[in-house]
Amino acid sequence: MMKILNKIAYEATMARIEELLPLVDDNTPMSDKNLIELDLLSGLAAEYEEEHYPIGKPALVDIIKLRMYEMGLTQTSLASLLGISKSRISDYLNGRSEPTLQVAREMSVKLNIDASIVLGV
Repeated sequence: MMKILNKIAYEATMARIEELLPLVDDNTPMSDKNLIELDLLSGLAAEYEEEHYPIGKPALVDIIKLRMYEMGLTQTSLASLLGISKSRISDYLNGRSEPTLQVAREMSVKLNIDASIVLGV
């Protein structure tokens, strides 16, 4: 199978994908040439992006801040929820320390953060 080898080819592929998108929808038959081309080009573009623009794992600090925002928590209310001091929360958010296994479990459960992110694996 073909592969996108450089940025120019990637940009041309993306331009063609943009042209094809308005021509197909959920009701387009699988045998439609535009849908087939779009599917092939999308796969090639995805492979190129995974190789050249990888998305790293999110940092625990960023996930905690996101959850705090989503749940409307302050550092004080987060400390209370996890049963630890406000200064310990501050240490986590500033990268001065990492949570203990017990606190990591609480974060995973109470903040709905995947255990692999909390444990850094």
